[in-house]
Amino acid sequence: MHQGRHFLQIPGPSPVPERVLRAMDMPVIDHRSAEFAELGRTVLEGSQKIFQTKAPVVIFPSSGTGAWEAAIVNTLSPGDKVLMVETGHFATLWRQMAGRFGIEVDFVPGDWRRGADPAVIEARLTDDTAHAIKAVMVVHNETSTGATSRIAEIRAAIDRASHPALLMVDTISSLGSVDYRHDEWKVDVSVSCSQKGFMLPPGLGFNAISDKARAASKTNRMPRSYFDWEEMLKPNAKGFFPYTPATNLLYGLREAIAMLLEEGLDNVFARHQRLAAATRAAVNHWGLEILCQEPAEFSPVLTAVLMPPGHDADQFRKVVLDNYNMSLGSGLSKVAGKVFRIGHLGECNALTLLGALTGVEMGLSVAGVPHRSGGVDVAMKLLEQRLPGNASPHLKVVGT
Repeated sequence: MHQGRHFLQIPGPSPVPERVLRAMDMPVIDHRSAEFAELGRTVLEGSQKIFQTKAPVVIFPSSGTGAWEAAIVNTLSPGDKVLMVETGHFATLWRQMAGRFGIEVDFVPGDWRRGADPAVIEARLTDDTAHAIKAVMVVHNETSTGATSRIAEIRAAIDRASHPALLMVDTISSLGSVDYRHDEWKVDVSVSCSQKGFMLPPGLGFNAISDKARAASKTNRMPRSYFDWEEMLKPNAKGFFPYTPATNLLYGLREAIAMLLEEGLDNVFARHQRLAAATRAAVNHWGLEILCQEPAEFSPVLTAVLMPPGHDADQFRKVVLDNYNMSLGSGLSKVAGKVFRIGHLGECNALTLLGALTGVEMGLSVAGVPHRSGGVDVAMKLLEQRLPGNASPHLKVVGT
């Protein structure tokens, strides 16, 4: 029988803060009332601040997969061609979904160890002189690999090619944890969900929509009903929804947005970068290999770690769970059994991370995985060096 708190160190769903749990502990209210309209307007406007956009943000009662579908059915038509990049498991799943809707996908192959290459995207678009490609679809933070694609550089590549394709970005595991700028980077559709950087339970899907994307939605030929942007946007203007919303999740969303803005987005992003750097320092000291090979694309959200030959990642994860009551992320599809993933997103601070890294290091010893001890000490020294100049309220709590 496990004692103490469970360490949920997977890269989502992330732990739900007490403030958010308490905020959701409310009676359900009339979703046609003035009280609800105030809640609706607050979360819709607050979500714009997190996406860093003045464009509309639509909130669906759905998973991130539903938000993927909304992005496709509101902008594309059967037979359209899109450009996607094989950055990992989730890029592959989004590709498969597009195919089910009759979309032709030019899928650039990848080795699952880096993000999308802006130069490759530019070359493909430059060659597309007939402008057959209607959208470039990229996963910002590939949760299966720990590689983050450089969206600002991809936007610049599209502009250099003078190509009219829409830019559609999956920010499911990055929004609220990694610097992301919907307007500045001229993203047309940003896709996200509730259970990662928003620190909520699963159940909400998001689309941030540019004017260009909304124009495309008025001429495309894809059938849709539940995920129709226009049907959402009309009642959203007054804080309402066209069908029953997830009221209590919206209470939690209001509180989560308040927490992110109280800390300040720049501080949130810096905190995630610092925790990720400490994690990589520990992994490197242990003598294990990080899956992502491009330093400029190391994820602030998670670190995927390759197991040494002859050692199974899932067996190691079981040892850690059984002995230390900590859940680590599994390897997915191509890297199943080869990789374990350490999540360091959402409500995570220095002390939480050090506890997680301690559990990993003890697990390596118990599981008989070759490693050099002392990785936690290396991470702690890095965090001590970086703490004094940080203004994050989450980290001030640790120091008191």
